[in-house]
Amino acid sequence: MTMRLGADALVAAIGDAVAPFGLNLVGVARPAAYEALVPPAYRLGTMPSSIVVLGNGGGGFWAAFRDHIGRSPEAAAREHPLDDFTRELMATTVLPVLARCGVAGVPRLPFDDLQPPLSFVHLAEAAGLGRRSLVGVLLHPEFGPWIALRGALLLDVPTSAARPAAGFDPCTGCHERPCIAACPTAAVSVSGWSAESCAAYRVAETGRCDDGCHARLACVYGRAHRYPSDAIAYHQRRARAVMERVLAGRRDSDPPRS
Repeated sequence: MTMRLGADALVAAIGDAVAPFGLNLVGVARPAAYEALVPPAYRLGTMPSSIVVLGNGGGGFWAAFRDHIGRSPEAAAREHPLDDFTRELMATTVLPVLARCGVAGVPRLPFDDLQPPLSFVHLAEAAGLGRRSLVGVLLHPEFGPWIALRGALLLDVPTSAARPAAGFDPCTGCHERPCIAACPTAAVSVSGWSAESCAAYRVAETGRCDDGCHARLACVYGRAHRYPSDAIAYHQRRARAVMERVLAGRRDSDPPRS
């Protein structure tokens, strides 16, 4: 049996379904607003009516993932266990909501290989879920830098949601800027985050910043919502591996495919 819900009710139904898994950020981006922000390579092509953006603020999503691998220890041994958990959650929890509501939607994930690629940072900005910061990550008015985007739904119906970061301009009004002083390699400045400087510093010596990004940890926003230490370490190790592959590719004209 299907039922057709109004725009706000549909977003609320999706939010209710994912809330037990720590996905407490649900926003809506207008496709035209997203397209105005991104380079041509990231434009949508076929335009949906709306885009629902799903994310987490704080450590609830990590807690749900931890429970998941506790019940299924073999999942932790996979190459990308958190990505697999996200994909499973989208398939078993989110898409059934759309089916019950009679809504057609295309799920997208930050790590999928579908074309055209989506910029989830720009999606979040278009949805009013965060603003880019000097540290290079999104900032949310409540959760600070402790948010992440987990998925999106390209829908055939218009929807709407609250925009908590509308008008939010955190770094301009932050006079302390402890993030700049905290970075051990000056990768964070008033001009923003230098991915090249950060990567070069981290891969030069094993263990550098593996326990956390000093600049992110120093941010004055959202400190009460900091990720658990094991979550921070997990993401930092993954980021290091990506940095190593990127830098190796720049040094090798024909790097091996991983």
